[in-house]
Amino acid sequence: MDLNVVTLVGRAGRDPEMKYVGSGENYRPVCSLTLAVDRLKRKGDMNEPDWFNLEIWGKTAEIAGQYVKKGSLIGVTGNLIFNRWQDKLSGEAKERPLIRVDRLDLLGSRRDSGADAPDFGDGGDF
Repeated sequence: MDLNVVTLVGRAGRDPEMKYVGSGENYRPVCSLTLAVDRLKRKGDMNEPDWFNLEIWGKTAEIAGQYVKKGSLIGVTGNLIFNRWQDKLSGEAKERPLIRVDRLDLLGSRRDSGADAPDFGDGGDF
């Protein structure tokens, strides 16, 4: 059995960046942002977060673009993918890990995200 599922809880490292790709019926929103996730620390370890690049599509991307701000506490579930490309200048093969988000949970309080954010109760599952 093959399984590629990633579940993370952390804080948005920056405001989401919204783009719209495609045309006609294939016109879809896509949101990208970074997520800082604290590691369980052992005695004496530095408390530096792990950083993840997130990609969110569709209605969930629109929700993220509207309600997630830098510092917002969110939970995400998705899968790990690798963007691969060839550098135009050097011709060198490059790759970047990315979490493609399927589920977004808004975990912070209304105070964390501003007064205009809706109250989703137990996390705002999208």
